Amino acid sequence: MPDIDQFTALGDRLVDRIPPQFLRELNGGIIVSGRVRRQPDAPPGVYTLAEYRVEPGLGRFIVLYYGSFRRALEGRPRREVEEELWETLLHEVRHHLESLAGVDELGKEDLEQLLEFWRRYREGGT
Repeated sequence: MPDIDQFTALGDRLVDRIPPQFLRELNGGIIVSGRVRRQPDAPPGVYTLAEYRVEPGLGRFIVLYYGSFRRALEGRPRREVEEELWETLLHEVRHHLESLAGVDELGKEDLEQLLEFWRRYREGGT
């Protein structure tokens, strides 16, 4: 697992691959936080890797939780970390684009995924 500075640099390189028009109005940018983040309604061991936020006075921004990536991907090859970070960035950018369009289809998919995590947890899986 890269350290937080390497993780941030990797994120910056990946963001450069995203077409700029997809990032329009993301006026708060993309922030890396060292925190571990979990949703209170998530099963044990499920971490929030990132969030798309819209806050009065702060605007629209994405927070990547390095601490959550570290917990979820510790010991994994760097390539897997990069792939997960790329998928996470694209996921959060989709939240941003849907927010601009006034829809939340991805929010529904996120809820379905949370229910699937709970189903697997109850069955004894991860």
